[in-house]
Amino acid sequence: MATTLGDATGLGDAATPAQRVRRPGWRDPRLAIGIVLVAGSVVAGARLLAAADDTVQVWTAASDLGAGARLTEDDLVAARVRFADEDAQDGYYAVDDELPADLELLRGVGAGELLARSAVGPSGASGLVEVPIAVEPEQVPPSVTAGAVVDVYVVATPDAEEEAPGTTAEDGPALAGVTVVDAPALAESFGTSGRRQLVLAVPEADTAAFFALLGSHDSAVMTVVRRG
Repeated sequence: MATTLGDATGLGDAATPAQRVRRPGWRDPRLAIGIVLVAGSVVAGARLLAAADDTVQVWTAASDLGAGARLTEDDLVAARVRFADEDAQDGYYAVDDELPADLELLRGVGAGELLARSAVGPSGASGLVEVPIAVEPEQVPPSVTAGAVVDVYVVATPDAEEEAPGTTAEDGPALAGVTVVDAPALAESFGTSGRRQLVLAVPEADTAAFFALLGSHDSAVMTVVRRG
């Protein structure tokens, strides 16, 4: 008797047909669970990113500025800062805040220092007065501009030294650590006399002594020295 391939394998006509893998339909609960998991991951990631970027932009000084300097946005640079205490943020000027007009520094601030509300006030609140001086151009560093902190030395010339002795550089500056609030270019100040004008923010209590020193000499040389 001839033996067929089906008989040899034992399958014969009773072999089970192959099953095709079916793709899950949109009603499959596994698909719904997957969608929920993905959506949850997206929401959680967004919350983590939001929590990580809790910095705020605040104003900082663009350069060293002395007491009496008038502030504008040109003197400031925005910086991102994270405050550990939210209440501490209220003590500084945020970039979104509108800066009051005629702001004046009540104390000096360094480059990069946060602009504290306590460091500024309205014009005249610092107790400083504006004193103009006229200086020979070679006695003023070219880098002296508005906002610079300077010392002013008044030195008697040799001819006048006998009339008012003791006014030498070794005696110290006539004005120390004062702020230049205005420094017009030479052509805009004393172009005819050849001198350069500087306007200084000087403590009111020091102005009388300064003018008395200037008046005690028929001839004296003022030299401006920039700090920092």
